[in-house]
Parts: sequence; structure tokens; C-alpha cells
Amino acid sequence: MAKTVGLNCELSYNTGTFATPTWSAIGNARDVTLSLEAGEADASTRGSDGWRETIQALKDGSIEFELAADSSDAAFTAIKTAFFDGTSIDVVALDGPQATAGSQGLRMIAAVSAFSRSEPLEDTVTVSVTLKPTPNDDTTPVWYTSS
Repeated sequence: MAKTVGLNCELSYNTGTFATPTWSAIGNARDVTLSLEAGEADASTRGSDGWRETIQALKDGSIEFELAADSSDAAFTAIKTAFFDGTSIDVVALDGPQATAGSQGLRMIAAVSAFSRSEPLEDTVTVSVTLKPTPNDDTTPVWYTSS
């Protein structure tokens, strides 16, 4: 993979249906972090020759980012609404523009688990957002490639 600057990545949310998504870039986002981890289960046995053996258990994922606090921005409003209404939002965090075939990243139906406002004295007001997978009828989180 070629080296990529974070500025060229894209975080988007779906304004269409799951089957026929209409991706809208969250242009107000900055410092996006896609975290993927898996739990571990001990699979050690007497036949492990004295070595602890581990297998992957439940996966955990989140997308964390800062969002400019702009109530006129559609993405800000969609994320704020999802937080306060307890509804989910379909998002994708890609390593390039959605419009560029081959851009890859995590797509998930997410709950907004954090929406914390920061008001620094000498900087713009931002909201720290955390998105995590939530139960839904469409899919579990998937590695997505734009076409």
C-alpha cells in the first residue's frame, strides 16, 4: 500500500438505505482513529509442549474522531441526533475517497457512544465522538472496498 496522509482518507455516513448506500463525507471530522482488536481465548492443552496457545475471540472495533461543533453541518446534526435519540448510523472509514475504486476500510452500523464537547480557550469548539458496532438487521461490521 502506498503511503497515505490522513487528510486524504474519508469518513462517511450513509443517507440512503443499507443495500443502496448514498455516502456523504463527514468533512468536519479530524484526527480519525479506527481501532480494531480481538479478545483472546486460552487454547492451551497438555499437548502444547509447555507453550500457552491463544485463539482469537470476540472482535471489538470503534471509530473515534473530533468533529467541529457546527450545528449547520448535516453530518454534525446526524451524529448528534443519533446520540440523543439512541439510534444507529451507518458509517465507513476509508483509506481514500469513497469515489476512488479500491479505497478500503471498516463499514459498520454504529451507536454513538460518546459525544463530548470541548471548549478550549484558544481553539475551535469540537465534539469528541466514539462510534461502536450496534445490533442491527443488516450486517455485522465488514471490511469494505469502494467500487
